[in-house]
Amino acid sequence: MNFIEELQWRGMIHDITPGVEKQLQKEMTSAYLGIDPTADSLHIGHLVGVMMLKHFQRAGHRPIALVGGATGMVGDPSMKSQERNLLDEITLRKNQEAIKIQLSKFLDFESEAPNRALLVNNYDWTKDYSFLNFIRDVGKYITVNYMMSKESVKKRLGAESSEGMSFTEFSYQLLQGYDFLFLYENYDCRLQLGGSDQWGNITTGTELIRKKANGEAFALTCPLITKTDGGKFGKTESGNVWLDRRYTSPYKFYQFWLNVCDADAEKYIKIFTFLDKKEIESLVDEQHAAPHLRPLQKRLTQEITTMVHSREDYEAAVEASQILFGGSTSETLKKMDEATLLNVFVGVTQFNISKESLSKGIKAVDLLVESAPVFHSKSEMRKMVQSGGVSINKERLTIPDTIIDTSFLLENKYLLVQRGKKTYFLLKANAS
Repeated sequence: MNFIEELQWRGMIHDITPGVEKQLQKEMTSAYLGIDPTADSLHIGHLVGVMMLKHFQRAGHRPIALVGGATGMVGDPSMKSQERNLLDEITLRKNQEAIKIQLSKFLDFESEAPNRALLVNNYDWTKDYSFLNFIRDVGKYITVNYMMSKESVKKRLGAESSEGMSFTEFSYQLLQGYDFLFLYENYDCRLQLGGSDQWGNITTGTELIRKKANGEAFALTCPLITKTDGGKFGKTESGNVWLDRRYTSPYKFYQFWLNVCDADAEKYIKIFTFLDKKEIESLVDEQHAAPHLRPLQKRLTQEITTMVHSREDYEAAVEASQILFGGSTSETLKKMDEATLLNVFVGVTQFNISKESLSKGIKAVDLLVESAPVFHSKSEMRKMVQSGGVSINKERLTIPDTIIDTSFLLENKYLLVQRGKKTYFLLKANAS
């Protein structure tokens, strides 16, 4: 597999310095990508870089994931309008361990292969580096003029609303440049990967290696991922789409990808899956022939949900979707755990009911009119039952006076009521 050719057809190259392909053809090469450790989970905005590392390893080269413990304490000015909050070492170490677990789903860290992945933290080689030594050993090789010419610096200093840039942030590109130099000298790392917003920081590293080590190093960046409608990729109303199920459930993760538009699906399936060119072209043809069947979204969602979570999580998400949009059964509903149930029915009208009344049993007509106002009147409820338009826990209600008790509860807590084809209510039974 040719790494550059693979990234090119997938639309994953934005900028590249001359000589990269020649270097990769010459020998197994090490490349690194920096990951911001400001949270104890990656989000899907990180996935582009992670996929680059994975392709790099698949091509026979060695990927290095650098957790920016030191640079995370400073804050990268790129694409930012304000200085970020700085983290302490304990938090950074905790975040690093969590990130490695997630990366292990993509990269081989454990085998004896010569190109097994490596995880490093730049805090380890900067924490004892004195300021005097740093400005003597590193600072003298990069001029202020050079640093001021970087787009990230000019953007911050030129913005009307900008409060300027602290020296801490201004020094960020020197720290990142030193990372590249350190990895070049200690791990024979010749290439740095990153997003297109990192080009200025990365090339500071190649310049430092050229001047201080008299060596040759390379840079390659991928485009920043965007949405066709102009919205920010990876953002929802509730915030980032995370890889950790504590912050974004597998069901919500699944739904994010399933709901992308056709144009984005055609782009994303190249970037976020390992499907080959022939298979993707076939899926694109299917999409154009029958866009209502959405084969691109379905396959993209299957691949990425399985990769980030598991096959079981993907299948559970499909079943959960059937609750809302398909002909699922009560058995499917009963298998669903509480977290998924609540995620599926987020935004659905909820009513609290008394668990004590259920323990004694209550007529459905009384429950859905008096205890929970699903219907305005008993006559309305009876009429809809007669027409087959009322279900409890996905089972059609045929008799309005059916006794509902605690045996009906899902997770010993919930009742799902469906009125008509698309209107749902979630009844929560409380102890008091």
